[in-house]
Amino acid sequence: MATAQPNSTPEARQDFYDRLKPQNLAPLWEVLRGLLPSEPKSKAAPHCWCYADARPLLMESGELLTAQEAERRVLVLENPALPGMSRATSTMYAGLQLIMPGETAPAHRHSPSALRFMLEGEAAFTAVGGERTTMRRGDFIITPSWAWHDHGNEGSDPCAWLDGLDLPLVAFFEAGFNEHYNDERQSIVRPEGDALARFGSNMLPFKPVSRYGLTTPIFNYPFEQTRAALVAAAKGEAPDPHEAVTLRYSNPIDGGWAMPTMAAWMTFVPAGFETAPIRSTDGIVMALGEGAMTAEIGDRSFDLDESDVAVSPGWTWRRYRARKDSFLFCFSDRVAQEKLGLWREERGPAS
Repeated sequence: MATAQPNSTPEARQDFYDRLKPQNLAPLWEVLRGLLPSEPKSKAAPHCWCYADARPLLMESGELLTAQEAERRVLVLENPALPGMSRATSTMYAGLQLIMPGETAPAHRHSPSALRFMLEGEAAFTAVGGERTTMRRGDFIITPSWAWHDHGNEGSDPCAWLDGLDLPLVAFFEAGFNEHYNDERQSIVRPEGDALARFGSNMLPFKPVSRYGLTTPIFNYPFEQTRAALVAAAKGEAPDPHEAVTLRYSNPIDGGWAMPTMAAWMTFVPAGFETAPIRSTDGIVMALGEGAMTAEIGDRSFDLDESDVAVSPGWTWRRYRARKDSFLFCFSDRVAQEKLGLWREERGPAS
């Protein structure tokens, strides 16, 4: 049977489209290729924020306003392809937060989950759910969704860290909530180190239950332990051609990712090692905790020094070359993509 051929002119089609608009209707065939591309193309761009350049501006912000005035004194890391959107990647927020000596960032809670990666200083603390922890360089600290938290600095030097939040994801679902505590600091009801003792020492309570729902009950993963584990792992097995030596932060209760919406891991690239190209659908925020390395991301090449932050957009080729033993902290929306069955990676040829 012959297929009927449409008998229309461009003018007739446009007239049809014009009559659809008042009914809040639109022709799918005009936008289908944009909705279903042959492969992902991130709106974000590869970029690097050099900490040596950002630090003077971060310190200047400490002279302009107090932590109480700002609530959180943070310089947002804006992806240059997403200006004004407070996004480092298409789905992840990142910023540099500063706490000056003697200050407290007031207690509050919010539905977005947050993480911290300590960049500078040794006397800062964060309190989560009635327990405080000292924040040291390279530590990975978690603020679970809807958990009370405040930060402070009881030392004599400024303290700074990288903030990561799933704000764009929460905003997409229109599920953002925020609430302020009734005092500047929350009440401390457990001794420091309680969570790590119960859940982070290769032992668990008989009936382990996270205090924070789907988020790990550990809210500080010390860099000292992470670094030692990576170095020991490198001695037992040759680095993976694409991932070097990589370990992910996990929830001790179920072995899954530490957070329900943000995956976090650390990669150890030994001096002189160069990884083969790899790409994945998650856009990655990375911060160099120790060492010196070059990150090739798409058609860009960035020489990273300690505390520099870079982003690799989703489905963009990336590879690393270490000039010194390098420890690279990373976070992304991989865990959320995995739960939705969307995450995918591709590995290029290894030399």
